[in-house]
Amino acid sequence: MTTPWNEKAFTEQLQQVGTDYYHDKHPYHQKMNAGELAVEQIQLWVANRFYYQKNLPVKDALILSRCPIREIRKSWVQRILDHDGWQEDPGGIEKWLRLAAGVGLAREDLENDRYLLPGVRFAVDAYVNFVATRSWVEGIASSLTELFAPKLMAVRLQAFEERYSWIDRESLSYFRNRLTQAPRDSDHGLSVVLKYCTTREQQLAAIASVRFKCQLLWAQLDALYHHDHSAGANQL
Repeated sequence: MTTPWNEKAFTEQLQQVGTDYYHDKHPYHQKMNAGELAVEQIQLWVANRFYYQKNLPVKDALILSRCPIREIRKSWVQRILDHDGWQEDPGGIEKWLRLAAGVGLAREDLENDRYLLPGVRFAVDAYVNFVATRSWVEGIASSLTELFAPKLMAVRLQAFEERYSWIDRESLSYFRNRLTQAPRDSDHGLSVVLKYCTTREQQLAAIASVRFKCQLLWAQLDALYHHDHSAGANQL
């Protein structure tokens, strides 16, 4: 039997997935951060990313329903509240709809999936199905792309503020909130994975889960990138 990695080595293996596969390296993100996307391209990205955003609490509810450990459920439920909203906080989904308004899109078009590309739908649905069919700890491990998100979010926020002056600055609050939420969530998710993945087999499954999630994020951008090249950047 192969000996499991210690926590430091296991964490390094998880981090390496982000170095190798995270979608910050995708040409679409690189063009976005360089200020090279047209208005219609930004709008299409916002509209398609919404399908991912609105499915996050569905994914997290599946993890809650399958996790047998009360203490984890008590903490994990915060993610659903962060996206769906709670009391005075409108939540991430509402903030994304405000972003859509800030880039000139109608709320109902996002809610009705008017601009949703088939490739994006397929990738997001595959993510929800992954969480529904794999072990609960693999579902939690798949969320560890949040380890790599804050840096990307900071770069994206700066790009939107400096290179896309036509976007309403007040509509960017989603990104500002995630600068603090993502590190909190990734710290919690990582602590769970480190605690409950105690065999080399479980550790490898967790690493594979993070890689799978990175590939799904990459696939969403592939759909946008190929749409631009086949349909023309100005066709929303």
